[in-house]
Amino acid sequence: MEKSESGAPIYRYTASKKNDFEIATGGNSIQEISDHIEKHIGEIHMVFHEIISDQVHIDIHWVKPTKEKPFHTLVTSGMSDKPMNTPDDVINCDYTEISICLPPEWKISQEDFKDESNYWPIRWLKYLARFPHEYNTWLGYGHTIPNGDPAEPFASNTKLNTVVLLPTIIFSEDFHTLELPNKNIDFYSLIPLYSKEVELKMKKGVEALFDGFDKFSVTDILDIHRPNTVKRKKLFGLF
Repeated sequence: MEKSESGAPIYRYTASKKNDFEIATGGNSIQEISDHIEKHIGEIHMVFHEIISDQVHIDIHWVKPTKEKPFHTLVTSGMSDKPMNTPDDVINCDYTEISICLPPEWKISQEDFKDESNYWPIRWLKYLARFPHEYNTWLGYGHTIPNGDPAEPFASNTKLNTVVLLPTIIFSEDFHTLELPNKNIDFYSLIPLYSKEVELKMKKGVEALFDGFDKFSVTDILDIHRPNTVKRKKLFGLF
């Protein structure tokens, strides 16, 4: 198996590895997930439902900004309807849901979503929530997924081009895992990255990003113009 310099495996996926279309019905844990969101984040304003679903039925729960939490929060449900295909040495990580937080000025409506600059975070929530079931794989802590190969910016107004899955740092640790009688569901935030940050992660592991995140106050809340947290090498010499 191909590995990065840090020793982490690299998985590559092509259309030939994708499962055939399999229609899915509504989520089987949607009520428990909704209750979990409202307990730890806030009141759900709206749920964006899918009409036709492949493999799993993905809904996106929208919590609007409040005075205490001045940002939009979007959380999936349905990804955890089926177990992921985790490696034998990965224990109790079979069920996952994902989220992303957007600044309060972010435009969220069906009309606004016609503009990819507004829609791409939602597109990526839906894409990644279905991804492990389409390709018989898994997603978990520290996994990075690029926007193409080579990675291209998510939209014309940003240079961010890859996401990493990490536990939330702006919600309590109690939000990280939902314990149900038949399974535990882990919740991860999508943190978009720049190419240099991805290179550092591939060389030294995901923890190598954390000092830069702390220095530049990178959190779950998306900032499409945030600084690159990886220092650029200084060039010396006469030109």
